[in-house]
Amino acid sequence: MRYCFGVDIGGTTVKLGLFKFDGEVLEKWEIKTRTENEGANILPDVAAAIKERMAQHELPKEDVLGVGVGIPAPVMETGIVKATANLGWGYKEVKHELEELLEIEVKVGNDANVAALGEMWKGGGLGHRNMIMVTLGTGVGGGVITNGHIMVGGHGAGGEIGHICVNYDETEKCGCGSRGCLEQYASATGIARLARKRLAKNEDATVLREKNINAISAKTVFDAVKEGDKVACEIAEEFGQYLGYALANLAVIVDPEIIVIGGGVSRAGEILLDYVTKPFMERVFFANKECGFALATLGNDAGIFGAAKLVLK
Repeated sequence: MRYCFGVDIGGTTVKLGLFKFDGEVLEKWEIKTRTENEGANILPDVAAAIKERMAQHELPKEDVLGVGVGIPAPVMETGIVKATANLGWGYKEVKHELEELLEIEVKVGNDANVAALGEMWKGGGLGHRNMIMVTLGTGVGGGVITNGHIMVGGHGAGGEIGHICVNYDETEKCGCGSRGCLEQYASATGIARLARKRLAKNEDATVLREKNINAISAKTVFDAVKEGDKVACEIAEEFGQYLGYALANLAVIVDPEIIVIGGGVSRAGEILLDYVTKPFMERVFFANKECGFALATLGNDAGIFGAAKLVLK
């Protein structure tokens, strides 16, 4: 029997999974991400956690096909990271360092791209090899899968869907330093921002006014949508236009079979897709109209599944 490990390194925790070669997950666990001292302990901690499980399961190195790793940063095909926002790393040869610690082959990818690979393999994109995944959380992440392979790009930044410019008149800056990025309108924080702006516009009656304006969230908005609240529906329509039009533009370039939407905002359910697919179909190129939409199904496990798939290609 052959095995592999999938590792998803986040700013707070590292998720790990032990997989059989056919994709069956045998065990999942987490360790703390120690970001102090410029993240010097992260890779040694990962290596120690993997070695511990290998010892527990009596797995010789010869039975481990490799270790796949997802990292929250652009990652070069060589497994090199030039900088990270929340791990403390600057330039780091992740693949080389972890291979030295484990003496096992390591493959590395951007965490959003790796999660997209996981959803294609075992989640919402199952059965398709050409897919766009967009994750709507605190920010907007994404991944593009073409013929079963992650689109990495020349600088490791392929699939950064959240930073497509969708509003050239925006005056406020995105976290990336630019203006008018999709992330400013379609993330959880972006939807809340749209809601605050809409409520400031006039005094239309809405259940959203029952909340402290600073406590309004994407969940608050979509809960109100499900109640038929007119103002909340208008906010959802604005969100849907930004995201739907952006995905239509992207579809004409990569021609996906399916678009999978994940992240915390996707917990709103199928009603979310209704607000995205309509504007998408209004603007999409005729040859892309057969593209389907689905919600992600793997949740927080998408990263470890995708990391395992890096190894099991």
